[in-house]
Amino acid sequence: MNNILPLTKPVTKNLLGIAPEILLKWYDEMLLIRRFEEKCAQLYGMGKIGGFCHLYNGQEAIAAGSIGAITPDDYVITAYRDHGLAISKGVDPRRILAELLGKHTGTTKGKGGSMHLFDREKNFLGGHAIVGGHIPIGTGAAFACKYRGEKRVCLCFMGDGATNIGEFHESLNLAALWKLPVIYIIENNKYGMGTSVDRASSIEALHKKAAAYNMRSAVIMDGNDVLKIYQTVKAAVDHARSSYEPSLLEVQTFRYRGHSMSDPIHGHYRTKEEVETQKKLDPLTVFAEALKDAHLAADEYFESAEARIKSIIEECVQFTESSPEPPLEELYTDVYAE
Repeated sequence: MNNILPLTKPVTKNLLGIAPEILLKWYDEMLLIRRFEEKCAQLYGMGKIGGFCHLYNGQEAIAAGSIGAITPDDYVITAYRDHGLAISKGVDPRRILAELLGKHTGTTKGKGGSMHLFDREKNFLGGHAIVGGHIPIGTGAAFACKYRGEKRVCLCFMGDGATNIGEFHESLNLAALWKLPVIYIIENNKYGMGTSVDRASSIEALHKKAAAYNMRSAVIMDGNDVLKIYQTVKAAVDHARSSYEPSLLEVQTFRYRGHSMSDPIHGHYRTKEEVETQKKLDPLTVFAEALKDAHLAADEYFESAEARIKSIIEECVQFTESSPEPPLEELYTDVYAE
């Protein structure tokens, strides 16, 4: 069994004519996600973060490239590996970290934790812990957009394991039947927990599952290439806005850490060599080299970016540690709709 993606050159040579300030913003965003997750791992090891915690290391290009293709008015919904996507959607990283530590200043007042981030103002609909359970919600958000006559779309992210869940198939059927503006994005990091795709799915090319529903589909073989992701998602988004038709996109990627913080980095289901091979295609390094080749940034920029992001992370920690615990009466709020 070989789940190692081939070592290929990035395709981001011409940078698609995107404004330099946007490209540099994406790099900073990817770096913030990486350093944020590293801080989360440290705090989890110190016992300050309880419950489950699923990190996004290695998948940063998907968040930056996909959400870079939509507007603030569009919706984003995902599963439990949600920190990176929340940051890219503009959710305050201070509030995200506060949520992880169960503080009252968190995105859901400290009640949701790592797997249930939510920010209505940013149109970030979660953060959902049940595998595949959020896909009908994303489909419903797209239905609402069409029902109201809006030109908004919903990006619905999921892991490879969710494509074997009943809600996945039911949602794709209705989205295609009713022509709903939803883009389903499979973050195929090769393993559902510890089970490889080829042991869990009768078809390894997951994007081909769209054929059963007469739905547009595409695969991004190099999920470390932020501009390839942007280009592919943007095409699907533009199509959804103009036609209300959905798409299924598969992004082949790799997580550098375990499934969750309770899972060893290598575990018993993948080798150290597999992980180290993938790290040679680090999305941050790939993008940095592309920016250098295009003469948009030099080593000094990347050094300053590290300093800026370090300052943001320190501010997140200070904000969180100085934030209060939820008062006891919060146990009785948000239980029923008011």
